[in-house]
Amino acid sequence: MLANKMRPPLLRITMILGALHAVLGYLLLPALHLALPGFLLGGAVLLASTMLMPMTIFARAITQDTRLADRLSWAGSLCMGFFSSLFVLAVLRELLLLYPPVRLHQQASAIAVIGLALLATSVGFVNARRIARVKDVKVAIAGLPPALQGFTIVQLSDIHVGATIKRAWVEAMVARANSLNADAIAITGDVVDGSVAQLGAHVAPLGALRARHGVFLVTGNHEYYCGAAPWVAEFRRLGLTVLMNEHRVLGHDGAQLLMAGVTDYNAAHFDPAHGSDPQAAIAGAPAGLPRIVLAHQPRSAPALEAAGFDLQLSGHTHGGQFWPWNLFVPLQQPYVAGLHRRGRLQIYVSCGTGYWGPPKRLGAPAEITRITLVAAQDA
Repeated sequence: MLANKMRPPLLRITMILGALHAVLGYLLLPALHLALPGFLLGGAVLLASTMLMPMTIFARAITQDTRLADRLSWAGSLCMGFFSSLFVLAVLRELLLLYPPVRLHQQASAIAVIGLALLATSVGFVNARRIARVKDVKVAIAGLPPALQGFTIVQLSDIHVGATIKRAWVEAMVARANSLNADAIAITGDVVDGSVAQLGAHVAPLGALRARHGVFLVTGNHEYYCGAAPWVAEFRRLGLTVLMNEHRVLGHDGAQLLMAGVTDYNAAHFDPAHGSDPQAAIAGAPAGLPRIVLAHQPRSAPALEAAGFDLQLSGHTHGGQFWPWNLFVPLQQPYVAGLHRRGRLQIYVSCGTGYWGPPKRLGAPAEITRITLVAAQDA
């Protein structure tokens, strides 16, 4: 039974989606010159998409049957991915129709829009569902001790274990990460999209991650949507080191490196005790060590620079995941993907290892990032 508090947002979202689908139908269906049965079928598909897309969020509130909820979420996610491309392409088609020669090909252009949307969704699906590639990144650190030359950190980010990313996928990701024999593994938030009760068995393979100095994790915004305190306890039970505005000093072949982590940028909105605090994360740290910090959102950078860190590892953006949403990420975050610098602080933003929402990636490939520290002169 759908909880009473869920009904208003579900209704609002469905009404908005209904209006957008109606616009899409208005833009495309007449141009296809369909007979009545085809027109009705097109309308039915649009109606089904309207009803299924909210299931990416509300499926578990609709039914307690986990398998049915996951199937509804899968269907809604696929509809969301297809609709996103179809709607954007339909709008672009309308703009092209302002050019007189294009108006002579209204039916062909409408068919092309549908074909391109199907192609984008299919290619994006394959890109999203395969295990992320390994991306090698060298980061030059001024004054890096010789013993830390070549120190490797494997970064996993935005895994989003949930309705469409399950245990088998996580096991394959863990195997690939372990094959890199890293000195440390960093998980920069948004591991889950559900509760410990729902997803504990699917997250369990993270406990098999292995690195010389251990596995370090910080919370992302999705942990707070799903109950951060139980998840922090579960991650620790699996043997992961959860850094809650704190640090560890790693001894490596006679040298030392600081590994710190802050809670999510917006954590205080969910739990005031979890407010992100870069100064607390570095408090009491020995002077003169290379200072690495894990922070889910790139926009933590100004505070982390002020605290005196050398390298920030972040995620959250998914690199935009697929066009055109990558164009909107800079409205919220100062960096979308890749390596950047702010004063002494360098910021690496992962495109993410999993995906959220539509199983779709275009132009922002998923990554398991192998970061290698080098002395500045060897960059």
